[in-house]
Amino acid sequence: MRPLLPFALAAGLFAAALARDAADLWIDRTVLPPLTVAIGVEVTARDGSLLRAFTVADGRWRLEPGAVDPGFLAMLVAYEDRRFYRHAGVDPLALLRAGWQAAANGRVVSGGSTLTMQVARLLEESGTGRLSGKLRQIRVALALERRLGKDDILGLYLRLAPYGGNLEGIRAASLAYFGKEPRRLTPSESGLLVALPQSPEGRRPDRAAEAAKAARARVLARLAAAGALPGDRDLRAEPVPTARRPFPALAPHLAERLRREDPTARRIATTIDPVLQRSLEALAARASRSSPARASLAILVADHRTGEILASVGSPDWTDAVRAGFVDMTRALRSPGSTLKPFVYALAFDDGLAHPETLIEDRPLSFGPYAPQNFDRSFRGTVTAREALQLSLNIPVVSLTEALGPARLLAA
Repeated sequence: MRPLLPFALAAGLFAAALARDAADLWIDRTVLPPLTVAIGVEVTARDGSLLRAFTVADGRWRLEPGAVDPGFLAMLVAYEDRRFYRHAGVDPLALLRAGWQAAANGRVVSGGSTLTMQVARLLEESGTGRLSGKLRQIRVALALERRLGKDDILGLYLRLAPYGGNLEGIRAASLAYFGKEPRRLTPSESGLLVALPQSPEGRRPDRAAEAAKAARARVLARLAAAGALPGDRDLRAEPVPTARRPFPALAPHLAERLRREDPTARRIATTIDPVLQRSLEALAARASRSSPARASLAILVADHRTGEILASVGSPDWTDAVRAGFVDMTRALRSPGSTLKPFVYALAFDDGLAHPETLIEDRPLSFGPYAPQNFDRSFRGTVTAREALQLSLNIPVVSLTEALGPARLLAA
């Protein structure tokens, strides 16, 4: 028998090489799903904060992750796939453990899917219930690891992981459940967002708060036992959110217009000051409550030194159909009315026709067939230019316009 042993070993090695080559060929011939993931457009303020985000075409909230808290990433890998940075897409030890536990308990106790396998499932939107589905995930995961780096694979997970309803990806979940960017997540919040993708509908905190809290507790307990969490406080005692927060929707008219003008852009930067924008939107809403039912209003603020738009309020409420709130009044063509008066006075001052204390007559006057009236249909007599502008009187400004000449005003 001994003379045959070298031949048996050689044959075994040859068979193993053939099997390896066949496996390589099987993996290399894998037809991968598209790796480009549709991301919602976001419009940002001058400080980089989010003014407004848009869903992707099918209505799902899926945003570019941006900066993510390193603690969340560490918790995700430690809980879901602790050998993520060492395996080639499939973790044989995890599969063996999951199979042994299922055989011993007569039911599935834990999954053996790696993060790469989960990305494969999410890319193809496939299930995991059948053996054929699991084998397909394994094949795609092995192929993904040959085409992409670990950071790219993790990036796909951060974009595609389901978090309940139409929320996908870490950033959409962080904004919807906590009202903050994912770079600012706390350990307790991270624990919840690690737990949700395993059962996104069954653990939705806005519909099943207790299930969400229990799932978070299991994540935190396992990580604490592994020494991956600080032990100075009980993170499980912190409440979970019970409602989704609305996504930012500042300057909605401006954001919508900019998206239409550049439909290929994924991120659109503006010069809007978010604090000023928020305060002026609140001011417009308050003012509209004391206005006629169908009246609208707009506010546009620019930096006179640079021309940058600092705030743009197109209507008091862009969802108010009664006031036609969807109409952007900053863009709607309207008579300029009294907004021209300061410019007329400024031109008159520049040309030496008047100064703030110049006396002007506010009396009935006709310019051919045109006989201007004041808003209250009364006359003040002799007033200073300062008073005429402060009171927004019509006759004095028409007189100055005639003295300047319409061509001068238009040329300015």
